[in-house]
Amino acid sequence: MKRTFLIVLLIASMAATALAQSIGEASAKYDAKEYKASGELYEKAFAKGAGSTTDYYNAACSWALAGNKDKAIANLQLAVDRGYINLSHLKQDTDLNSLHGDNRWKTLVQNLEKKVAALEANYNKPLKAQLEKIYQTDQEVRRKISTVQQEHGPNSPEMQALWKEMSETDDINKKAVVAVLEEHGWPGISLVGPQASSAVFLVIQHSDKQTMEKYLPMLKAAAEKGEAAKSQVALMEDRVRMNNGQPQLYGSQLRMNNDTEQYELHTIEDEANVNKRRAEMGLEPLEEYMKRFGLDYKVPQAGPAN
Repeated sequence: MKRTFLIVLLIASMAATALAQSIGEASAKYDAKEYKASGELYEKAFAKGAGSTTDYYNAACSWALAGNKDKAIANLQLAVDRGYINLSHLKQDTDLNSLHGDNRWKTLVQNLEKKVAALEANYNKPLKAQLEKIYQTDQEVRRKISTVQQEHGPNSPEMQALWKEMSETDDINKKAVVAVLEEHGWPGISLVGPQASSAVFLVIQHSDKQTMEKYLPMLKAAAEKGEAAKSQVALMEDRVRMNNGQPQLYGSQLRMNNDTEQYELHTIEDEANVNKRRAEMGLEPLEEYMKRFGLDYKVPQAGPAN
């Protein structure tokens, strides 16, 4: 009986990993501009039970770029039905431009506008505005990094000035966000909306070890209620573990190897099952994540059971 139970768990683990890989493959096809193939891979994954709100939205983008308006609209509607509410992004996303003349697009946008208006009626709007401004300052300085490094070099005076600017911005944002957390608890999506809520995560994730450790339990509690993304929990938990010299769980944290001067993954606990844990937290397969950094990676196979 015990052996049968272990086999069932193994099969379930393999299935979850396969589904996560299917979504990752669909995303990779999109990146390669093979939009029809991307849409088809999303459909196969959805048929097997995979798919988050974001996945359905991304599938819609693939189908729109492939010229299939029917499937694009259908996947957009599924994304909205599952909770997609980022109206401003929807309207500005150039991937969906081909749908704008379709009456179904107009109806979907109008219905989403009504849904968002109803949600925002319950928002703490002053707090939302404050946090969205913090979000912009956090991201604005970080968007400069790549350009400054390419133009002036990583050790240039310009780069040092940017690091100083980032540190000062992070200190200001941290003081503001900690004050919000102490007064309101973790400001969830239903209180301030997704972007403003994400601002809190970003600021704490960019802060010191003690601050992350203090507010990680609050973030976990919010995620359990659907008020924050599980992926945010994964990233912060990995960073806290790394800062404490422990193996990470989800493979989100890289470090510089001083000998090779190349980035590499910080040690992962139970690495063979990392993609199962990533899928549970709404993260893409680690192989796809590493491609973002120009690195090839393959999850090691589990050793034989004792």
